[in-house]
Amino acid sequence: MPYEKQIEMKTMTCKQLGGACDMQFHANTFEELAEQSKKHGMAMFQAGNADHIEAMKKMQELMKSPDALSKWYENKRKEFEALPTNK
Repeated sequence: MPYEKQIEMKTMTCKQLGGACDMQFHANTFEELAEQSKKHGMAMFQAGNADHIEAMKKMQELMKSPDALSKWYENKRKEFEALPTNK
Protein backbone atom coordinates (compact mmCIF):
# COMPACT_ATOMS: atom_id res chain seq x y z
CA MET A 1 0.00 0.00 0.00
CA PRO A 2 1.55 3.33 -1.02
CA TYR A 3 2.31 5.90 1.61
CA GLU A 4 -0.32 8.61 1.77
CA LYS A 5 0.34 11.85 3.56
CA GLN A 6 -2.32 12.43 6.19
CA ILE A 7 -3.76 15.90 5.90
CA GLU A 8 -4.49 17.53 9.21
CA MET A 9 -7.26 20.08 9.58
CA LYS A 10 -6.75 23.68 10.54
CA THR A 11 -9.20 26.09 12.12
CA MET A 12 -10.04 29.76 11.53
CA THR A 13 -12.92 31.82 12.87
CA CYS A 14 -15.44 33.95 11.07
CA LYS A 15 -13.72 37.04 12.54
CA GLN A 16 -10.30 35.92 11.26
CA LEU A 17 -11.82 35.78 7.78
CA GLY A 18 -13.32 39.26 7.98
CA GLY A 19 -16.64 38.22 9.48
CA ALA A 20 -18.44 39.15 12.66
CA CYS A 21 -18.47 36.17 15.03
CA ASP A 22 -16.41 33.44 16.64
CA MET A 23 -17.90 30.58 14.57
CA GLN A 24 -15.09 28.14 13.81
CA PHE A 25 -14.44 26.60 10.41
CA HIS A 26 -12.30 23.46 10.09
CA ALA A 27 -10.73 22.39 6.80
CA ASN A 28 -7.76 20.74 5.14
CA THR A 29 -7.32 23.54 2.60
CA PHE A 30 -7.90 27.25 2.56
CA GLU A 31 -10.34 26.83 -0.33
CA GLU A 32 -12.51 24.47 1.75
CA LEU A 33 -12.40 26.89 4.64
CA ALA A 34 -13.33 29.85 2.43
CA GLU A 35 -16.33 27.92 1.08
CA GLN A 36 -17.55 27.17 4.61
CA SER A 37 -17.16 30.83 5.53
CA LYS A 38 -19.06 31.91 2.42
CA LYS A 39 -21.98 29.58 3.23
CA HIS A 40 -22.04 30.85 6.83
CA GLY A 41 -22.01 34.46 5.63
CA MET A 42 -24.91 33.83 3.27
CA ALA A 43 -26.92 32.15 6.03
CA MET A 44 -26.28 35.11 8.35
CA PHE A 45 -27.24 37.54 5.57
CA GLN A 46 -30.49 35.66 4.94
CA ALA A 47 -31.18 35.71 8.69
CA GLY A 48 -30.71 39.49 8.67
CA ASN A 49 -27.79 39.46 11.13
CA ALA A 50 -26.71 43.13 11.28
CA ASP A 51 -23.09 42.45 12.33
CA HIS A 52 -22.51 40.05 9.45
CA ILE A 53 -24.22 42.37 6.97
CA GLU A 54 -21.85 45.14 8.04
CA ALA A 55 -18.86 42.81 7.59
CA MET A 56 -20.16 41.90 4.11
CA LYS A 57 -20.36 45.57 3.17
CA LYS A 58 -16.66 45.88 3.99
CA MET A 59 -15.89 42.84 1.83
CA GLN A 60 -17.95 44.31 -1.02
CA GLU A 61 -15.81 47.45 -0.87
CA LEU A 62 -12.72 45.25 -1.10
CA MET A 63 -14.21 43.46 -4.13
CA LYS A 64 -14.35 46.74 -6.05
CA SER A 65 -10.58 46.46 -6.46
CA PRO A 66 -9.47 43.10 -7.89
CA ASP A 67 -5.89 43.80 -6.74
CA ALA A 68 -6.98 44.52 -3.17
CA LEU A 69 -9.18 41.42 -3.11
CA SER A 70 -6.39 39.22 -4.45
CA LYS A 71 -3.96 40.61 -1.88
CA TRP A 72 -6.48 40.03 0.95
CA TYR A 73 -7.14 36.48 -0.24
CA GLU A 74 -3.43 35.63 -0.46
CA ASN A 75 -2.76 37.13 2.98
CA LYS A 76 -5.56 35.00 4.47
CA ARG A 77 -4.22 31.93 2.66
CA LYS A 78 -0.76 32.57 4.15
CA GLU A 79 -2.33 33.01 7.59
CA PHE A 80 -4.12 29.67 7.15
CA GLU A 81 -0.94 27.91 5.98
CA ALA A 82 0.96 29.21 9.02
CA LEU A 83 -1.62 27.86 11.49
CA PRO A 84 -0.84 24.74 13.50
CA THR A 85 -2.91 21.69 12.68
CA ASN A 86 -5.72 20.70 15.02
CA LYS A 87 -4.79 18.16 17.66
